[in-house]
Amino acid sequence: MPQNAAATARTENASRYLQQLCKHWGHKATVEFTPQEGDIRFPTGNRLTMQAHPDHLAMQVTVPDDGDLAHFKDVVDRHIQRFAFREDLQIIWA
Repeated sequence: MPQNAAATARTENASRYLQQLCKHWGHKATVEFTPQEGDIRFPTGNRLTMQAHPDHLAMQVTVPDDGDLAHFKDVVDRHIQRFAFREDLQIIWA
């Protein structure tokens, strides 16, 4: 059974970060995105979907049943924090 987690990050730059992540991972994953929605599928079976809202970025991660959910969440966190270095971005995982 795949493992899932969802997160939100309050920011007025959600669309910018969504697009940056999609472009960044485009060389190692299958990526589809618009300014409002992004879908990144890695060869490992890991998946990140995002929705940009005016005041926050919503994210959902999925890993295969034998995947490492905590590690993938950490990878996503670190990448978003790198792009959001100009603000104190708090990512809240539910």
